[in-house]
Amino acid sequence: MGYFRLRQIALVASDLATTEKQIADVLGLEICFRDPGVGKYGLHNALFAMGGTFLEIVAPTQPNTAAGRYIERRKGDGGYMYIVDCDDLERRREHFLKHGVRLVEDLKSSEGALTGEALHLHPRDTGGCLLSVDRHSPDGENMGGSYKWAGPDWQKHDRSPAITAIVGAGIQSTDPEALAARWSELLELPVGKASEGDALEIKFDQAFVRFGPLQDDRGEGLRAVHLKCKDKARVLAAADKVGVNRGENFVDLVGVRFVLA
Repeated sequence: MGYFRLRQIALVASDLATTEKQIADVLGLEICFRDPGVGKYGLHNALFAMGGTFLEIVAPTQPNTAAGRYIERRKGDGGYMYIVDCDDLERRREHFLKHGVRLVEDLKSSEGALTGEALHLHPRDTGGCLLSVDRHSPDGENMGGSYKWAGPDWQKHDRSPAITAIVGAGIQSTDPEALAARWSELLELPVGKASEGDALEIKFDQAFVRFGPLQDDRGEGLRAVHLKCKDKARVLAAADKVGVNRGENFVDLVGVRFVLA
């Protein structure tokens, strides 16, 4: 039986040091890796592990990067990438090309026993945000196993006292129905109604992506990250201490809303 799972959400920020400290202080997460490979894009980053799912913060280190232009276009820090992994990358590559999707990246990176492969789909051909479909080996089928982008020993840093895992993300759009239909076509998964609210939803093995109308003036993009918590009260207390905006079931960090469940 194959797998198709949400593995990582990437956010983009203008100031890496400030945002990674907020993530650590409020969500109780620990940096598991800094990937030197993002340097070729004019970026630096920090990765945080949560139960085999990962949050990445990327920030520009030089002018005129794609990430920097994205920050300008969307009027500040925010959601950048939605990353899934699978066991049938060759078939999915053929499917994307058949449906007219340009590949921004088609890469394979190895270090020791770890190998990561990624197809970055052109956002103008998908809509929503930068979508990546990946595969990891040698034991990438195991959520607690290989994940090249998070380094060789991410597991020992996966010890947040408050957060269990990322379980989904929300994308806002001027036309959520059309956007959901496009992602459904490309990902070969059905669209349904979300379990809460009026959003449309596509479900992966253990997570979801939701599509809803614009909630602000920042245009189409990834605006919410949904987290499974083991101590929501701890997160909310930390948010108050740091002084970030929060409600009964959310905290606002790095230009997105982290919804706590």
